Amino acid sequence: MMKRRTLISAALIGCFAVFLAAAIADMSGKWKGSLKDPDGNDHQFHLVFNVNGDKLTGTAQAEGNPLDINDGKVTGDNFSFNVKDDDGNVIPVDGKYITQGDSISLNFSENSMKYHVTFVRDDK
Repeated sequence: MMKRRTLISAALIGCFAVFLAAAIADMSGKWKGSLKDPDGNDHQFHLVFNVNGDKLTGTAQAEGNPLDINDGKVTGDNFSFNVKDDDGNVIPVDGKYITQGDSISLNFSENSMKYHVTFVRDDK
């Protein structure tokens, strides 16, 4: 009886680990989102994510050229990275991958302002 419980527990843990790895891998790809600034202007954002284990690489783009993602980490469905803007300022970003609805919730601060953007898959 004890061996059976151990075997079932091991199987369930293994299935969960495979599911979690598949969910994280699903975060890879192209994403799009928009943000309305305090003046009412819309800004389009684009992300390209590559996930390899707990490492996150890719690019983030608002206006201008895409910026490389630096120090990207994935922990469960949470992730963090930073980008360096054209003026050399480092912008830290943290987010959450939401498998239900296949979206990304992202927070960042710039010039003492806090922002939140929700991203969806970009099929283009």
